[in-house]
Amino acid sequence: MRKYITISREYGSGGRIIGKKVAENLGYDFYDREIIDMAAEHSGLSADFIEKTEQNISSGWLYNLLLGTSYSGTTVGSSVQQIGSQCLPLADQVFNAERKVILGLTEKPCVVVGRCADYIFRTSEDVDRKDLLNIFIYADFDDKVKRVAERLNIDEKAAAKTVQQVDKRRANHYNTFTEDTWGDRKIYDLLINSSTLGVDQTVDMLTAFIRRA
Repeated sequence: MRKYITISREYGSGGRIIGKKVAENLGYDFYDREIIDMAAEHSGLSADFIEKTEQNISSGWLYNLLLGTSYSGTTVGSSVQQIGSQCLPLADQVFNAERKVILGLTEKPCVVVGRCADYIFRTSEDVDRKDLLNIFIYADFDDKVKRVAERLNIDEKAAAKTVQQVDKRRANHYNTFTEDTWGDRKIYDLLINSSTLGVDQTVDMLTAFIRRA
């Protein structure tokens, strides 16, 4: 059975609750917003700051640093942290803090939602690829809009705009900090349309699959 399950998801697809219920069924640890609190504790950044910053500011500084290339640009309007002769923008500080937390979650089997966890685990030398299962949850647009409208208590026109904006931010964030493209079928082990079976049956299907994988 795979030890590390990552859930990437479209906004409004039910991916978070699916991941949480799968973790409960398997007896695995579950991480979503918990990563924000853990990153705050280890980095000295406030949890509120991390929550407001993640996915809202794009920068390629850390990505280029990891590749060993030069990057001198910074995000307009953002503060920076000096590291040697380079400056680390806020978005990179947040990504780096969350990356360190995610890499430290491998002591126990776990389900991790979002935050480029699929890429972080997949590119780590300390994670056996055979222990990893990367899943992408998507859904029909109308179903996402309805779910977001009900959860946020807004009309469907506003919900549709919100779904589009959040998914765009998630894609921009992922595409900036990884070498891959958010939602590209080639980088996931499973892509599941939660509209096909609904949330509960999707949970049951994934739980059974992981137990056999």
